[in-house]
Amino acid sequence: MKKEDQSMASRQSTSTTDHPPTRRHFLKSAAAGGALIAGAPFISNAQAAKGKTWKVQSTWDAGTTGYALFEEWCNGFQEATGGELSIKPFGAKAVAADNNALFESVQTGVLDGMNPFTLYWAGKMPASVFLSSYPVGPDQPAQWDTMFYGLGLLEKVREIYAKFGLVYVGPIQHDANIIHSKKPVQSVADFQGLKLRVPGGMVSEVFQAFGASTVSLPGSDIFPALEKGTIDAADYVGPAVNWDLGFAQVTKYILFGPPGLMSVYQPVDLMDFTVNMRAWKSLSPLMQQMVEDRVKTYSVKHFVSIQKRNVEALVKFEKAGSIINRMSQDDLDQFRKAAIPIWFKWAKKDQAAAEVFKMQLDYMMNPIMGYVSAADIKGLSL
Repeated sequence: MKKEDQSMASRQSTSTTDHPPTRRHFLKSAAAGGALIAGAPFISNAQAAKGKTWKVQSTWDAGTTGYALFEEWCNGFQEATGGELSIKPFGAKAVAADNNALFESVQTGVLDGMNPFTLYWAGKMPASVFLSSYPVGPDQPAQWDTMFYGLGLLEKVREIYAKFGLVYVGPIQHDANIIHSKKPVQSVADFQGLKLRVPGGMVSEVFQAFGASTVSLPGSDIFPALEKGTIDAADYVGPAVNWDLGFAQVTKYILFGPPGLMSVYQPVDLMDFTVNMRAWKSLSPLMQQMVEDRVKTYSVKHFVSIQKRNVEALVKFEKAGSIINRMSQDDLDQFRKAAIPIWFKWAKKDQAAAEVFKMQLDYMMNPIMGYVSAADIKGLSL
């Protein structure tokens, strides 16, 4: 069987099973999913000679729902652009072995672009903690789209990324993050002493304020850490991808926020599409606009597709014996009280972080949202 056929078979098997995927099954799927699918019609030699091919790595593991969507999107570029631009997709660790290597690979041009979770760059650019979901911040996808495309956030972010030789093309709506745990977690009091995987940065500090012992691990390392008992619980993405990763095998409980809110600590986790500055400038203005437009449409498709699969996956989790718990409104209020001083702490790390946060704070304090009052930030300043 060709690698291309193996990749398709592994994705079909992953998405249709009604049983928790085994670790062996997932690793087999991941290996097969790493194969590259052409996925576009034949173009003439003349067109191919004029065209560019970008190598782009995602932080999605091959074989997961997220990677299947990313791969499909990349494979559509050749046809959509008449062969002027093709994108060769790679799964997590396929070229760059870890997140730091991924960032540097795009900076240096080893890779032309990346599809990461924006929050991963908190150590390199503190402003990135405010470019994605953060504890009890803006919690609806439309609020983030409003900030990026209506209130000037995209232009500000591009200024920041340009200093690293990168172009932030646009955000990609993903999902909320939920917690899978080996022991019951029903309120903020249950975080005391919990060994918890989180992405780092501000999120870690808020959980630490409630007594959790936090560690940052890439998604592919979560399953073995839970299996070995190195951690008690893990924050990762939503039910669809977490089902693909086999979390039902190694955890019993799932924690959501109050009704209508999957998560209070990462309610709108954003990914993005970022490319090397030289690669971006090699495109014509018309092609640059096309890439931007395709990122916007992909963001909608990515979000909606994952929400649909979340609904399906949660049924599978419950059939596998997973127990769903929800945090209360009181828990949310306690989270916000603990988080606000930490917002300001991160905003003071550099000028760019302060400028991005100020834009968001003004929005959250506007009566349209009303998330934060003057009393909430009394004594705090930038």
